[in-house]
Amino acid sequence: MKLASKTEILFSVKSFAAAMLAVYISMRIGLPRPFWAMMTAYIVSAPFAGPTRSKGFYRAGGTLLGAIAVTFLVPRLANSPELLSLALALWIGGCLYFSLLDRTPRSYLLMLAGYTAGLIAFPAVGEPGAIFDIALARVEEITLGMTCATVIHSLVLPQPFGPVLLARLDHAVQDAQHWIRDALNPAGDTRSASDRRKLAGDITELRVMSTHLPFDTSHLRWTGTAVNALQERLAQFVPVVSGIEDRLTALREMGAAESSERWHTLLHDVTALVDTPKDTALDAPGRELHARIDALAPRASRALGWSGLIELNLAARLHRLVDLCVETRTLRQHIDAGVHGKLPEAVRRLPGVPPSALHQDRGMALLSAFAAVVATLACCAFWIMTGWPSGAAAPMMAAVLCCFFSTQDDPVPFIKGFLVYTVYSIPVSALYLLGILPAVHGFEMLVLVCAPTFLLMGVWIARPSTFGRAMPFLFGLCGTLALIDTHTADVVSFTNGMLSQILGLVAAAVATGVLRTVGAGWTARRLLKAGWSELARLGSGERVTSLAEFSARMVDRVGLLTPRLALAGAQQDLQAADALRDLRIGLNMTILQDVRGQLGRGEAAVKPLMAQLSRHFALRPGLDQDCESRLLGTLDNALRAICAGARDASQLEALAALTGMRRDLFPQAAPFSMEIR
Repeated sequence: MKLASKTEILFSVKSFAAAMLAVYISMRIGLPRPFWAMMTAYIVSAPFAGPTRSKGFYRAGGTLLGAIAVTFLVPRLANSPELLSLALALWIGGCLYFSLLDRTPRSYLLMLAGYTAGLIAFPAVGEPGAIFDIALARVEEITLGMTCATVIHSLVLPQPFGPVLLARLDHAVQDAQHWIRDALNPAGDTRSASDRRKLAGDITELRVMSTHLPFDTSHLRWTGTAVNALQERLAQFVPVVSGIEDRLTALREMGAAESSERWHTLLHDVTALVDTPKDTALDAPGRELHARIDALAPRASRALGWSGLIELNLAARLHRLVDLCVETRTLRQHIDAGVHGKLPEAVRRLPGVPPSALHQDRGMALLSAFAAVVATLACCAFWIMTGWPSGAAAPMMAAVLCCFFSTQDDPVPFIKGFLVYTVYSIPVSALYLLGILPAVHGFEMLVLVCAPTFLLMGVWIARPSTFGRAMPFLFGLCGTLALIDTHTADVVSFTNGMLSQILGLVAAAVATGVLRTVGAGWTARRLLKAGWSELARLGSGERVTSLAEFSARMVDRVGLLTPRLALAGAQQDLQAADALRDLRIGLNMTILQDVRGQLGRGEAAVKPLMAQLSRHFALRPGLDQDCESRLLGTLDNALRAICAGARDASQLEALAALTGMRRDLFPQAAPFSMEIR
């Protein structure tokens, strides 16, 4: 095992200091369970100040919400344990459901509100009259632990989150630039489709990471709007660059050597624009490239052949690519200026895509909530029927574990891992509870005896490779030490408590295994169908979000598909799916919807096309040959009608969109012809 780094040691020392400070203050002011504050300090702590403060804020809010629910439910249902169990289980499941619809750190608030209600209520069902005092004490203890962790990690050698986020952002920009070089240079080193999809996943991860930014200690927190705007431009790179790559491939496949040669110099200069130094403004070179693209683009007319339409589409996408390069560079320079307190006022008011625009799977959220309800109720039923005095820990742990791993396709291996390392913590817990702590008299001695174990655990928590093993070990240890708070630090109480925890973990594993576990291939198909359903609604005329939000959501789905396609293996229907192509089609459909009102007579040809597209995606993956033939014919008729229409910007946008859709939907079809065959 490698030695601890300075960063890991610093994190461990600060986390231990925060935990001991929380215990000390809890003891001094007479809170009933100081070790709850200690556990909270460790749960909230993160290697960087921003996530620590973010988790602390949301944890405090979730704890307060859960305590309010408990003080309302327990006194009214204390005489009906079955109804109280049902009410608490439904509260836990409901909070989990809504938390899963928010794929940002804010979801922690609702998730915590759910299982905190169980943590407070289940041990207190025998004292319904004191539930307010118990809930208040838990809020105080958890808030104290959160506050100690936040203060220590914010004031003592704080590790700002901003530089890490900025480095990841720059890395994503570099990946996009590398992709542009590959796409525009046929002789370059091309990446695989999985690498393209990975970039989409990185963009979504950055979007979620940036929600910690307002809580950070670095000056980057003042540039949040510019950071979000830059992420949106990165998301738009995905369909634009993949479309350019495909159109250049189409020209080469068609043997349009003369056309390819005409664009060669321009493509080289666009690549040079990407490679300019970071501190160089791109506005003037961008305007020059726009003029050259317009000069090279063919004029729309009835005589325009299929290769000409491909070039027209290529020109439109190159226009957007140049704009994105200029905007990305400008925003990156604004971010640097904002770090030094010079962010332009206009940038502070940039509109952004809310995290709620990302993909939401309500069905899986409901299934996860149902599994949590079943696991909690099963443990409650066993507890009530047996009259087990320590049975409260079982539904507590079942609820916590069902919530912790609800975002995984298959939570069972993670719950089993948590169970294994909880069991591993039992000997150490027994040593502390029954051997060491009874001989401790004074806070200083408590610090000395806890330091070796907790400092070592802190180092392992700081490492991503060992976090999943160290945290359940520490969770089990801190939970056991809480027996001291209730004056039940004896062998019988310890054994009963550990058995009850293990029962809860087993119940969580069984319930999720039976009700919630799905395969990577199943989830991948569900993601694809969600995209197709949205495209079908778009074709039917429904448009409830902006183009930026639609793009962000589709790119998010592409990113979510990447690991699942890798795990699904060589399943034929998934290998044939191309989420990047669906993304390009969707963006072309939105463009067509935006300009159809300015197409004059051409609008009449667009309406049946959108209806056919809606039917096409509604039927996927089951399509018949007749449906495909009708769609191709309708698409060609729309192209002919638009070519014969007025020569204006709307016509060019429509032709580019229709050409892109034809190429993406029917790459093997015969070239388009103005003559009806």
